Amino acid sequence: MSRETHEVTVAGLTRHFPLFEVAPQVRIAIVNILGDTELVQASAKALATELSGTEGKILVTAEAKSIPLIYALSVEMKRPFVVLRKAYKPYMGDALTAETYSITTGAKQDLFLDEKDRELIKGQAVILVDDVISTGSTLQGMELVMEKAEANVVARAAIFTEGDRSKWTNIVALGHLPVFTG
Repeated sequence: MSRETHEVTVAGLTRHFPLFEVAPQVRIAIVNILGDTELVQASAKALATELSGTEGKILVTAEAKSIPLIYALSVEMKRPFVVLRKAYKPYMGDALTAETYSITTGAKQDLFLDEKDRELIKGQAVILVDDVISTGSTLQGMELVMEKAEANVVARAAIFTEGDRSKWTNIVALGHLPVFTG
């Protein structure tokens, strides 16, 4: 099956992201960095440079597609990272939670901060990281969890923002993706 793609150059690499319909007459370029080690490493290096003056001590993301990015960024910046989980497990103890909505899954999701990670970030300056920020719902969920955890969000970063570019002026991003209508 031949699928239309959107060509993007980011962090010195060119990729062709497939277009998928997420609502009637609305398509987005699906960025899936899982398995694309070259893109993950190049993006992490470029984001580390962009964030070099940021005081954030801990990197935070939501599971799952951005996990390789935050790991690589953690290595580049020599800072620990925390992953907010989308399902509660008993070993997570007294976890904090917030609800979010993902455009790529089309459903409500919960984000959970593990008890051990809760202690790690309490009172700390954190940088929120995602692969793509589209509607901002996941970012908003991460922000809510950080507020509950008494962490101070000092920066927000992504490989791409998507949609209305004017909504994302506070995001450190390497590129921007349009939303395709019609």
